[in-house]
Order: sequence, then C-alpha cells, then structure tokens
Amino acid sequence: MSEETGTERTEEFAQLLRELKDRSGLSYGTLAKRLHMSTSTLHRYCNGTAVPVEYAPVERLARVCRATPQELVELHRRWILADAARGRKTDQGAARGPAQEAGSDGTADPGQGEAGGEDGEPVVIDTAAVAVPPRRPSWIRRRRTALIASVAVVAALGAVAYALRPMTVRAGDTTTPTFTGTLDVGEPAKPSAAPSPSGSGHKPSASASASPTGTAGSGNAESGTPKGEGRQGANRPATAVPLAVAVRPYVYEDPCSQHFLVDSDPEQVGPPATEQDAPRWSAAYGAVASGEQRVALTVQGTGEDTVVLNSLHVRVLAKGAPLAWNDYSMGVGCGGGVGTKSFDVDLDNGSPTVTVKNGRRDFPYKVSESDPEVFYVTAHTKAHDVRWDLSLDWSSGDRSGTVHIDNAGRPFRTSADVGRPGYDYPLGSSEWIERVGG
Repeated sequence: MSEETGTERTEEFAQLLRELKDRSGLSYGTLAKRLHMSTSTLHRYCNGTAVPVEYAPVERLARVCRATPQELVELHRRWILADAARGRKTDQGAARGPAQEAGSDGTADPGQGEAGGEDGEPVVIDTAAVAVPPRRPSWIRRRRTALIASVAVVAALGAVAYALRPMTVRAGDTTTPTFTGTLDVGEPAKPSAAPSPSGSGHKPSASASASPTGTAGSGNAESGTPKGEGRQGANRPATAVPLAVAVRPYVYEDPCSQHFLVDSDPEQVGPPATEQDAPRWSAAYGAVASGEQRVALTVQGTGEDTVVLNSLHVRVLAKGAPLAWNDYSMGVGCGGGVGTKSFDVDLDNGSPTVTVKNGRRDFPYKVSESDPEVFYVTAHTKAHDVRWDLSLDWSSGDRSGTVHIDNAGRPFRTSADVGRPGYDYPLGSSEWIERVGG
C-alpha cells in the first residue's frame, strides 16, 4: 500500500469520526470528558493526525454520538484499514532508518567490514570504532571481537525475519485483537509431505503433512501468506490460508448487556471491566459469560485474491448443568440498546446453528486485503453450561478450507444465569450491591 493510499484510509476514518461528532452537537471538551480522554487526543483522532491503537475508544465515541448499527460496522471497517496503513508506515520508516545512516551513496567506509546478508545487501560492521590501544590485554580484544560478531549475526537474522514476516492486522482486544484458531486447509493439488513454514510466539501457521489438512496453534496472529503472494503461482505454498480472523471474545452491546458468572463473593471481586479489559478481567477471576456471549469476528484477506466466505458453523464441545455462581453486571442504568446486525446461536438447541438476526444477510460473503468484513455472533443459553467454538468455510479459486475459531486457544464458554444471585456496581459506588429481584 502506497503512502498516499494510507493517508486516504486515515482521512476516511477521521471524516466519519467528524461527522458523528458534529451530528451529536457536543463540543470537543464535553465529548472528551464523556470518553475519559484529553481534548487534544480527541482533536487528533478527528483531524486524522493520529489513529487510535485500539478500537474500544472509537466504539465508545460512536455510541455516545448515537451511531447507527450500519455506521458502527463501517467505522470498524475504516479503523481496521487506517490502523493497518499506520502499521505499514511505521515499518517502512524503521526500514529506511538504517539505510540512511549508511550514507547517501550506499557505500561503506574503507575501514568498515562487510558481512553478506541473504537479500544481497551487505551488513556493515564498524571495526574502526572498536580499535583498542595496543597495551590492552588480549582477552578484552577477544571479547569485543566476539561481541561485534554476535551483533552482526543478529542483524543479519533480523533482516531476514523482517523480509519474510507476514502483514498483520490489529483489531480488537485483550488490549489488542486476538487472532485464534486451528486452520484446516484444503489442497486441490497432491499433498506434500514437507512441512510448510511455521512460526512461534505471535505467529501460528499451518503445517502441511501427507493429509490435505493442517493445524495451527492459537495466539495473537494471522494465517496466510505475506503481501504480494495473493495469486496462484509456483512459488506460493499450497497450504497458505488466504485470510486472517481477529476475535474479540466479549463485545458489549452496551455495558449493561455484559454479565459474568464468578465463583467468588462480592468482597473478593474487583470493579467491573470495560470491553477493552474484559478478557483480562475474566481470566483473573475465572469468569464465564453469563446468559449470553457476544463475539466479534473481523475477517480479512491476506493477498490479492478475493476469498469467498461460504458458511459459518457452531460446534458444541461440552454441555452440562449451569454454574451455581454469582452474576456480576459490567454496567447499570444503560437504557435500551440498538440491536446491531448479527448472527444468533441458541446453545440450548440440540443441534445449534448460526442464524441471521436483526436484518443481517446470510452467507456467502467476499473479503480481500482492502475489504474486510466484521461479523457479530451472539450465543445464548438459559439451561446449560456450554463450551463451544466456530468454524468458517472459505474458498478462493480452486482452493478451499476451514478456519476454526476459538478464544485464544480455548473454547468459548457461556453458562445460564437463571436464578443466580446478581450484583451491580452503581456509578460512584465503591462496592458491589446485590441486585433487587436477583
């Protein structure tokens, strides 16, 4: 993506923010106070000089300005593209810095040594800078020589890793979006027994075997190929998944809509969490979504090809009696919310399916690198404690496969809250108050 295109993405995002702010009739100062941010920060978001690192403050702004469900989806789409453009600009700046320091003519000084990198560009080592007086002990010279050699190796490996890294999409939430899932990839060609490239840490990738499917670990990452490998070709791995899925496991329709079941007394439970902090809060207290769970899936292509999303399925992994825990609400006094177009899952059904809700059209959908889709899935139960996950069937050209979607390597978990003691945390309060009527 060119710098000009990145600027256009940022301006489109800022323009929609300005339209929502102007329509609300609120001043920058008033709106900033309601969003718990500085007025100058809000100015930068609205004039396009800064893009929020996380989507949560953007969504809060939109809801305060009474954005429609369609505007919420469009705002999320524009933020994804602006955030991706911002990330690319940062990466390009980091890549240009070392090149500029090397000199305008691209050549090294005669006193410098060179180590060849895999991309053909020399890795320059400044040996003159480490010259030592002749009277220094020899062991000091040996240690410095070993240190310089180590730096050269690290620099070369870093350059290779940077060149091979896949483009990432940041969207969502444990502070950043959570890319999760096991990836089943269909191969139209003869399967290869050689493993495909695999990552660790933040980049799970598909691993090929003699069978036409592969699996990948979960984590904050995406699956697929680096930018520029979107088309079919001899150099493209047959197992490359051409899309990435970012997951937000707890999406608030409004703060009052989210409840958690916690196996602790109110005195042992901290104040309610915002949507941004909900994953950490639930992990800290071993909390389970109470009654219903709203999940957001941001699906984006990773190459030039268009990817068809054929269908979305739910899979129940375990079902038992509802948890006998206390119910804690993440907000009070919110009033009626506006139903966002989404998909619905009745977990009490013997064979639950994903169905359309609030006017959302059904599958199939199409996505690409520049045209992502955001899907909201609301799963609910009144009689069980359910562990579940999702699977997304895709196709692109003569390839097809399935992406399995879960909560950072664990199933989603939702339990009924009927008859459980309930607690609210009123505004201005410093403790949980038992809910009247349970």
